[in-house]
Amino acid sequence: MGVAIFRFPKRKLRKLVQQGEYVDAIEFGQSIEGRFSNDPDFLFIMGTIYYLVEDASHALAYFDRSLKIKPDDVEPLHLKANIHLHLEQHDEAQECCTRILELDPGHKEAQQILDFLNS
Repeated sequence: MGVAIFRFPKRKLRKLVQQGEYVDAIEFGQSIEGRFSNDPDFLFIMGTIYYLVEDASHALAYFDRSLKIKPDDVEPLHLKANIHLHLEQHDEAQECCTRILELDPGHKEAQQILDFLNS
């Protein structure tokens, strides 16, 4: 079992998140970040952890890094839109949602955010 953790560190990271062990997940993620600094999936996971613990600045930083590598990834764009909406950064939220709808015209949550912003 211990060997599998070293062979599949992202799996361990996801498991910590699923168990709600966010502090441990952040610490573990930081310890392996050097090996995964160009992995958009890893960066998304880390951003999600910070999103869950309501650390907007760290979450945005990870989502931005993920999107630099994989700019058409709707999931980080969606969470990024939610953060900007929460921070009342409406232009940034609208920009994220517009991009999401370009990539996925049927994305209901992005449309709902835009409808809210335009009301």
